[in-house]
Amino acid sequence: MSKRAIALIMVVMLVGMMLAGCASKPAATEPAAEPAAEATPAAEPAAEPAAEAPKSDMVMGMITDTGGLGDQSFNDSAWLGLENAEKEFGITRQVLESQSADDYSPNLVSFAEEQTDLIFGVGFLFDESMKAAADKFPEQKFAIVDSQGLGKSNVAEIVFAENEGSFLVGVIAGLKTETNKVGFIGGMKFPLIEKFEYGFRAGVKAVNPDCEVIVNYADSFEDAAKGKEIALVQHQAGADIIFHAAGGVGAGLIEAAKEEGFWAIGVDQDQSHMAPESVLCSMIKRVDVGVYSVAKSVVDGSFQGGTLVFDAKSGGVGYSDKAGNLTDDLKAAADKYLEAIKAGTFVAPSTEAEFNAFEAPTL
Repeated sequence: MSKRAIALIMVVMLVGMMLAGCASKPAATEPAAEPAAEATPAAEPAAEPAAEAPKSDMVMGMITDTGGLGDQSFNDSAWLGLENAEKEFGITRQVLESQSADDYSPNLVSFAEEQTDLIFGVGFLFDESMKAAADKFPEQKFAIVDSQGLGKSNVAEIVFAENEGSFLVGVIAGLKTETNKVGFIGGMKFPLIEKFEYGFRAGVKAVNPDCEVIVNYADSFEDAAKGKEIALVQHQAGADIIFHAAGGVGAGLIEAAKEEGFWAIGVDQDQSHMAPESVLCSMIKRVDVGVYSVAKSVVDGSFQGGTLVFDAKSGGVGYSDKAGNLTDDLKAAADKYLEAIKAGTFVAPSTEAEFNAFEAPTL
């Protein structure tokens, strides 16, 4: 083959390679175009905030009692109520945790000076400091949980019929016990906690008048070790079911029940998650509903001072069994008394005098 022919062939090959390279360029750009195809789905989440609660400039503050957040009971339930208000109305919630009762007044003043739209004091121990703060800041809206009679137009008083819910778990304990001995552990011996005690004792009495109720007070709402100690002593004395109304002290009771194999009854929230095989049921006190209701009244402009009562009829108290430890017969018995309480057939005792005079209704 001549040199001329060879050169011609090489030129043809070179041109062919260049054409092939040009033909491949569109394929190389295709991956770069893929993100554009994904842009529409990726942009969809940006539209979600429109479905969220409208943002509000309102700030609502909560001050815990000495039990603090994490008590899996009273304070946590109140905090849940503000969380629900935050989700529903877009308010901002803040919390101050009290290390001692000496913190109540400074914490109330701190929130008030910040012109917080609504301030909650969680617990009846706020009584005196709440009165003083309400007088000092007459334009400030306050709310107190578990206290009434303060007589302040700028304080909403959230109270519950704890005696009614406690009566129901007393019925359950009185029917369930195998030793004919059950126990009650209170936090501090105040009229509020006595509502739990005498309601519970009346429920036991209604279905099992021969059953003994062992009662002790821990003089604390946060000492779990003390709760465990009392629970072990009551169990050694024969109590096979123990109910508490003692905040964080109750964690000790539940720990003892888990270790020793007896039943505990929780309070305020369903506490079965702490020991599903040891918590028979829980007395429910809807602090979250009370807190949410007052928060809503501030948002919609209907806030008023005075007493708001949450009882069995309004769904403010009751019992729960998320762990499924109650038999159908036990639930049927508790529900029978629940309906009678709602109907006003009888009044569950809330004091020692009422308990001593109590005669179990025939249902």
